[in-house]
Amino acid sequence: MSLLKSISYFVLAGLFEIGGGYLIWLWLREGKNIWYAIAGAIVLIFYGIIPTLQPGNFERVYAAYGGVFVIMSILWGWKIDGNTPDRFDIIGSLVVLVGVAIIMYWPRN
Repeated sequence: MSLLKSISYFVLAGLFEIGGGYLIWLWLREGKNIWYAIAGAIVLIFYGIIPTLQPGNFERVYAAYGGVFVIMSILWGWKIDGNTPDRFDIIGSLVVLVGVAIIMYWPRN
């Protein structure tokens, strides 16, 4: 599988997980209509499917995805909620990104 395709699956999974969770968050924390929760639950089902398209073992894919989730959550908060990341968010994201690259894409024998 190409690197670009793999990264695309990670980004898509992140959008579905964070988007679905965000819809449920809006329902529970901000009193939005129950349809937000239902839509969020449906989106989260798709999130559960997308990572299975990645090559590799379950533990490696989900460990690497955890790092992608960290980065995308910070970006989501910045672009959707308007919470500007501070330097520690950025430094932490860069550290996590290095970890993702090592776990998922480092050549193995």
